[in-house]
Amino acid sequence: MMQMVCPGLPAAWINAWLAAVGVTVLDPRIRLHWTTGGTPVAVLSAAEAEPLTILVESWPDEALVADLPIAENWKRAGKLQRRVAVEAFAERARVARGHPYSWTLSSTMTDLCVDENGEVAHAPFDPAGPGTIKWLHHRLMRIHGQVEPSPTRIRDSLAGRAVRAEGNGLGFDQTRLGSLADSTSMWTDPVIEELAFFGLAVLPVRGQGADRRLDRSADVKERQRGWREARENRRSRGFNWPAWRQPLDSAGIDALMDVWNPPDKKGVWERVGVHAAWRSVRFEPRGSADTTRAFGAERL
Repeated sequence: MMQMVCPGLPAAWINAWLAAVGVTVLDPRIRLHWTTGGTPVAVLSAAEAEPLTILVESWPDEALVADLPIAENWKRAGKLQRRVAVEAFAERARVARGHPYSWTLSSTMTDLCVDENGEVAHAPFDPAGPGTIKWLHHRLMRIHGQVEPSPTRIRDSLAGRAVRAEGNGLGFDQTRLGSLADSTSMWTDPVIEELAFFGLAVLPVRGQGADRRLDRSADVKERQRGWREARENRRSRGFNWPAWRQPLDSAGIDALMDVWNPPDKKGVWERVGVHAAWRSVRFEPRGSADTTRAFGAERL
């Protein structure tokens, strides 16, 4: 196996963790594990060629990104923007069933949780954005336009030395935020952001589902894999994610996220190869008008 250690993908950075997982989603030949010393970083491995070469070869082109099932207009299956009526989502899901990227719907929205306006719930990793940021597919297209998928550019991102581009990215990276003392623009690494989007494939979102058309109370919540919620305070919920020592493809990571349970004792973690884990820490708004969304990390 040929390996590539990626200091630009530390496990403690939630977007980097998602990006590392996204690499395995883009190409099943690449496997992922994490170093065990200090702050773990991603290690990509492959048997057929260097992981970087495979990643460059499998980088999605504009036509693929534009034609994802969450696009605003797709195969005449209604229109999707930020606010999505349950009927529109159901029609889009029906047409997308069996599509290789149908997860772009099931990892961002769910009709098993419907609000009082008859609109489906969005996943925590699909946050609302102000002004021209709009909905998730719109953000992804902007990100994709900032990426030059060359070996040098992608290597720089994986090494942690890439120059950032101005923009909000997917809308939840804490490191995009500037100083609270000025009006600094937001800056992200578009390579990391685009890979993080594909990492959402292993994080489906669901809801309670029962009588969803009749019971539209505030108690019916969306639930995305990996997110744990304190019953007494919904704002205290957070995403939990692990670092593991065995090389896994996306199917293996999907299975690990099912069997790993954060509250278990460390001995149980070790039996499934997990050696470190974190939970997300929500950005605290600076006032009632502050719509900023971001997630930091706290080691478990």
